Amino acid sequence: MAGPTWRQRLGALAALGEDRRRALYLYVRAAGRLVGRDEAADALGVSRAAAAAHLDRLVDDGVLSATFAKPSERRGPGSGRPSKFYEAALTEVVAAVPERSYELAGDLLAAAAERSMAGGTPMTEALAAVGREAGEALGAEYGSIGAVLGATGYDPVPGEGGSIELDNCPFHRLSRGHREVVCSLNGALLAGALAGCADAEHGVEAVEPGAGGHACCARIVPRTP
Repeated sequence: MAGPTWRQRLGALAALGEDRRRALYLYVRAAGRLVGRDEAADALGVSRAAAAAHLDRLVDDGVLSATFAKPSERRGPGSGRPSKFYEAALTEVVAAVPERSYELAGDLLAAAAERSMAGGTPMTEALAAVGREAGEALGAEYGSIGAVLGATGYDPVPGEGGSIELDNCPFHRLSRGHREVVCSLNGALLAGALAGCADAEHGVEAVEPGAGGHACCARIVPRTP
């Protein structure tokens, strides 16, 4: 379920900041198939060595993926030797500072709307169900609430009494204009994450964003015995 991490997205953006690497990425992505070094070099009018260096850098940064295959058009000596080919690993690269997860919010809001429209479920219930299901999947994938919070951009920090404060809101801009909807979704997502990683020792507590230094509408707190 998880896509590239925030740091991976920033690394991808940095790699694409160089003109030739960006042009190579756009060429490979547009091709929609495996692209070899010779073809890429010809398309950009650069040497094969230069194309190979840029392509491999894009692989290192997770923008492209590479595989070895035998070129079908080769004949004669050396035709049996596999060559390196590339294809797009990412179809788009988006990153923000501080970290945001607008794509996740958009996916969940759209899923909730579809569920509401298809089955007549009230939107409030659809939001809660979709948010919790997504949270459970994240909890099962990452194994701990701290790992989930770190991966989704909440910037968790230790708080008083064993609580976990969230120093960043991954849905900040959306929450400013649609607070009730976004905060409801956020609470369901966090509760689901706790359930998904089988964390029975913590719960989700609603807080007032901006009050007392809270950046998010929730925090994670120890459950009362």
